[in-house]
Amino acid sequence: MKTVHRLRTEIETWDGLESDAADLAELSTLLDDDRSLLDEVEAGIKDLETNLHDREFELVLSGEYDSSDALLTIQAGAGGTESQDWAEMLQRMYLRWAEKRGYKIEILDVSPGEEAGIKSATIQIAGVHAYGYASAEAGVHRLVRISPFDSGARRHTSFARVDVIPVLDDTEVEIDIDPAEVRIDTFRAGGHGGQHVNKTDSAVRVTHLPTGLVATCRSQRSQIKNREVAWTILRARLLEARRAEQDARRDELRGEHVSAGFGNQIRSYVLQPYRQVKDLRTDHETSDTEGVLDGDIDGFMQAYLQARLADAPAG
Repeated sequence: MKTVHRLRTEIETWDGLESDAADLAELSTLLDDDRSLLDEVEAGIKDLETNLHDREFELVLSGEYDSSDALLTIQAGAGGTESQDWAEMLQRMYLRWAEKRGYKIEILDVSPGEEAGIKSATIQIAGVHAYGYASAEAGVHRLVRISPFDSGARRHTSFARVDVIPVLDDTEVEIDIDPAEVRIDTFRAGGHGGQHVNKTDSAVRVTHLPTGLVATCRSQRSQIKNREVAWTILRARLLEARRAEQDARRDELRGEHVSAGFGNQIRSYVLQPYRQVKDLRTDHETSDTEGVLDGDIDGFMQAYLQARLADAPAG
C-alpha cells in the first residue's frame, strides 16, 4: 500500500503539472486582448518551472531506499549549552523544511539540555523521497556566532551531528535480531515540565549488545507502541551499520581515497562576523542565513545529491 500511494502521488503530481501547463497556454492566448494578465502568466510560468525542476530532480533519486521515509537524529557536540542550543536550532530547521515539503513529522525522542536546547532528538519524516533528500544532511554541522549565553558577547563555535537512516518494514529488508542479544530498558518520559510530561515508565530504550547500537522512543504514552517504534529504529540502524561496513570494505578493496571536502564536517553556518552558510562538500553557499535556518535547504540538498550522482561509478 505504501508503494501504491507513492506511485499514485507521483502520477497525480505529473498530471497536475501537465494541467497547469495547459491552463497557462490557454491563458497566454488572451494576452493580446488583456495585458493585465501578463503578471499572472509570468508568475504561473515561474511556479511551473520551479515545480518541474523539483520533479525532474526527483528522477535522479533512484537509490535503493531513496523513496523511503527517514529517521533523522541530531546529537549535540561538545560544548555544553552552546552546542545543545545549536542542536535545537537544527531541529527547528529540519521541522520547517519538512513542513514546507508537506511531509508528515513525528518527534520520536528528545533529550532536553540542562539549561537550554537539546542533547539529542530523533525525528521521523514521512513522505515521497524523504530519505533521498534527508540523506544529504548526514554529517557534522558547524555554527559560528556571538553567543547569547556569554555575558562577554564573545564569538563561539558549536558543533552538532546529524545521522539519517531509512525507515524500513519487515517486507523490505531482512534484519535478524537475536532477542538474547538485546537489552530493553523502560524509564519515565520526562521533559521540561507541564502537562506533556508522561508520569509513567512508558519510554523504551533498546540496546543491541554486540554492536552497542541504541534506539529510544518516548513519543507515545503506550509502552508497547514505544517498544515497536524503538525496534523499528534499531533495525534501521543495524541496516545502516551493515551498509557502512560493506561500503568501507569495498572502498578498501578499490583503494579509493575520500576527499577531505567530503569529510564529517559538511557545512558551516556563520552568523558573525559575516553571514554565510557554505557546504564544504560542494561549495554551494548563500548569505541568506535566516532563510536557511527557517528550512530553505533544498538548494544544499540538491547540490550535494547531484554531485554524489556525478561521482557514482558507472553501472
